[in-house]
Order: sequence, then structure tokens, then C-alpha cells
Amino acid sequence: MASKTGSTPATYSPSPATHKKKRIPIADVDWVRPDSRGFYQCRPAYLRTGAVSPAAGSAYAEFGNTKVIVSVFGPRESKKAMMYSDTGRLNCDVSYTTFATPNRGKGSDKKELSSMLHKALEGAIILESFPKTCVDVFALVLESGGSDLPVVISCASLALADAGILLYDLVASVSVSCVGKNLVIDPVSEEESYSDGSLMITCMPSRNQVTQLIVDGEWSTPKIHDAMKLCLGACSKLGEVMRSCLKDVVTDLKE
Repeated sequence: MASKTGSTPATYSPSPATHKKKRIPIADVDWVRPDSRGFYQCRPAYLRTGAVSPAAGSAYAEFGNTKVIVSVFGPRESKKAMMYSDTGRLNCDVSYTTFATPNRGKGSDKKELSSMLHKALEGAIILESFPKTCVDVFALVLESGGSDLPVVISCASLALADAGILLYDLVASVSVSCVGKNLVIDPVSEEESYSDGSLMITCMPSRNQVTQLIVDGEWSTPKIHDAMKLCLGACSKLGEVMRSCLKDVVTDLKE
């Protein structure tokens, strides 16, 4: 089951997205974004469900050079002995292929990313719908091109929906980096490497609820407010792209 979203990736930049390209000084050197995007322009997003046949649900996401595939298994009996519970259990695992990064075999911390994915998704899942069972989410970063965690989270949410897991809402995630005096949304690896700070928001767009907020570095109050506004705007647009992907699947099945 794969959605026919076409070969043209969708865009989900926050409104307004009409900012002209401009150059900013960093360390006294004129600089533009490595991929020539505007500061408030997100990378094109390509999403597809049904990427892994044996899984209960799966999804593939490609945001620029960041490529992720997520498989969902369950609900199924937990391998770990556990007392009866009215709620189900969510297990998350994030890993990188050996060729995902320029430095072979050196991805981000697996345990930390898995924990962050769990925290981002748990609040959106209706755990009461599968008591005393568990849902396992396996995310694999095929290529690391920057903003890996937001892409993993968004892709995992789509895979859960594809698996028929009951959700309060889809989960969309977007990050912003502070580069010099400017904010750049959906940063690539190069921008992340020399940013002064980063902020990531994960939310349920339809419910206007944040499930996770991660802030790193030093931020002024006005700048962090602007960064959050950018992320929330982009999450809303990304949520529309994700829902469109799922609607395309239903339409294809009916045909």
C-alpha cells in the first residue's frame, strides 16, 4: 500500500514564505544557505506510506538529503513480562545506516534519539486502545542531511497512522537554528554544525498542542518567540501534507 503522491515533493514552509534570498555575515564572511533556500523556507518534502511490506504500517520520508524509513509492528504481546495495564506500551528505536553520514558509522546517539522519539509520539497515541500489548516503532536514517530528528518523528507518526494505531492527531516536527543574528528553518547538517542554538517543536497541528520542545544554546526571549512561531507555522503546513498523503492512500484503495 503506497500513496501515489507523485514525483514532485510538497512544500510546507510557514506563511508568509515570500522572503527574498539575502546574505548574512558570519565570521565576517558573506554567506547564503548551502542549498540556496530562503531563511524561512523549508526543504521540499516527499512522503510515502507502505514502504515496508511485512510491517503493520510503514512510511518513507525524504526532506532534501535527509532520508528516513520507519516500520511499525503491533499491537502485539510484549516480550517483557508486565503486569496487566489498562494502557498499551510504546517502544521506539532509532538507528543510522553505516553510510548515513560522511563519517562512516558515526550517527547521532541512538539511545538519546530513541528516547526523544518516544516522548514526541507517546502523547499523541491513544494507549488505552491496546491494553497489555505494545507497539514497536523502528526508525532507520538512510541518509543524514540535517534536521534528522524532526524528519524521523514526522515519518514515524505517518507510519503509526498507516498501521491503524489510534491517534489523537498526527504529529509534525520542525526545527530552527540560530545562525549569527538570523533564524533558519529546517537546517541542513552544515548549518547545524555552526549554529549558535537550535530549537525543535513537535506538535499535534489540528489540536494545537505541543508534545515536545527541545531548546539548545543561548536564546533571547524575542528570538525564541520568533523561532517557536516559525516552527508552529511550518508544523501546521507539514500536517496538511501528511494528511494529504494518507488521503491519497484511501483514494487509491477505493479505486
